[in-house]
Amino acid sequence: MNEWTQIKVSGRRELLDTMTAVMSMVDAAIQVEDYGDLDEMILDGVYGDLIDESVLSADREHASVSVYVPRERPLGEVMAFLRERFASLGADVTVETVGVSEEDWEETWKQYYHPVKIGRVVIVPAWEKYEPQEGEITVTMDPGMAFGTGTHETTRLVIGLIEKYMKDGGRVLDLGCGSGILSICASKLGADSCFAYDIDPVAVKVARENIRENSVENVHADVSDLLSAVDREKKYDLIVANIVADIILRMSGDVGGYLADGGVLIVSGIIDERAADVTDAFEKLGYRTVEQAHENGWCAAVLMKD
Repeated sequence: MNEWTQIKVSGRRELLDTMTAVMSMVDAAIQVEDYGDLDEMILDGVYGDLIDESVLSADREHASVSVYVPRERPLGEVMAFLRERFASLGADVTVETVGVSEEDWEETWKQYYHPVKIGRVVIVPAWEKYEPQEGEITVTMDPGMAFGTGTHETTRLVIGLIEKYMKDGGRVLDLGCGSGILSICASKLGADSCFAYDIDPVAVKVARENIRENSVENVHADVSDLLSAVDREKKYDLIVANIVADIILRMSGDVGGYLADGGVLIVSGIIDERAADVTDAFEKLGYRTVEQAHENGWCAAVLMKD
């Protein structure tokens, strides 16, 4: 029998569409609580005397959206995914667990997190031992309360594309780095230097710990709202952004200024339904779509600017 925990995001009612869109990315059962139209319904006689007192006293100005996550999912990763997406969108919301503390769940889910192989790369939980096979590259990962275990489809898609497009000696920019997993993989796949940024200071702290654990001294992590703190004088051979479609679109007009001649841009965190929105927007800016990769309703796209 499955066990579930509830993750709930709450905010003003005008943010309901944004809350629903982001929560739907978690791929879990979803529930919306919105009582904004209740007074009108009561006046129209829709409910009559059947309405519970707790509903009558509900806040009409705010709404909430909940998802129910199975026990084997890494709660820390899901919470980080949601918080980073809402922060990037500038949405003033509260994300919380109901009935369980994040810290307790963080320990519980570890029993379900095992090595994940993606091409030559094997993501190994920090608390497990793994003997690499010939040709494998191991990345030790403790995501803590940051996004990036290697289990999410978007992370797997990007790691596979980094392996395909990473050039030895290249300079990498990782936007929305979470646990640092993509930059660490890029380093071990031959990058000369990697610069990882996230809007969440907790994620940056986790990324720095994972960088130390993997002894990749050429990876540097810092706090930035997308490109705001990135050195404009540097050009990057590979830029990765595993974020969400709306945020990728928000930075689409600026990110090309950081791309080296012949450089590659990999974007992910995009649901299949939004893939054309993203690629069309970049193509209008002079990019060409080199490749798209899909898994379980998620898309990653490889773009180059001629």
